Amino acid sequence: MKKLLSLVLIVVLSLSVLAGCSSKPSETNKIKIGVSPDPHAKLVSLVVDDLKKEGIEIEIIEFAADYVTPNLSLNDGDIDANFFQHEPYFNDFKAKQNLDLVSLGKIHVEPMALYSSKYKSIDEIPDGAVIAIPNDTVNGGRALLLLEANGLIKLKDDVGYAANEKTDIVDNPKNIKFKALEAAFLPTTLDDVDGAIINGNYALREDLIL
Repeated sequence: MKKLLSLVLIVVLSLSVLAGCSSKPSETNKIKIGVSPDPHAKLVSLVVDDLKKEGIEIEIIEFAADYVTPNLSLNDGDIDANFFQHEPYFNDFKAKQNLDLVSLGKIHVEPMALYSSKYKSIDEIPDGAVIAIPNDTVNGGRALLLLEANGLIKLKDDVGYAANEKTDIVDNPKNIKFKALEAAFLPTTLDDVDGAIINGNYALREDLIL
């Protein structure tokens, strides 16, 4: 599997550990934290024993299917915190869903990259190529910014993470076609499209090169 591009501008992003504003731990000294399997579950597991010595029990709840459920579960009080997303996605999702959540701190973010099972470099991407991208607002915008940064498309000025493949591309010299899908499903599309821009956590899950 070839990684053709990697998102350079990810340095401006950060993951957030989140908590509901009115939520309380489900049990005394026990915290349920929702995570994506890779790498977040593994990272949290590294501190479970240390926190236990301090009298804090951590229960790790994995959410593998999407980025939506962990925030809704947190807002509903099913978990006490979550750890999986970057701040721009959190802010966008919270505003659209009117959720009462806050960020507890900035951590890290995995790179987003363009992968292909058919081509070894971006120069080989043909006219009319089909590229799959995440279907949520911010990660879809990140995917388009990645393509713009590497000269494949041109976006409207200052559109940023809100960039949309249907309305904000002003120049598309290779006439690239876009297929917007739930981020978790993007690795499964690699044999059916010319390329897919995949979030780092899902790339790790499929053992793709970061």
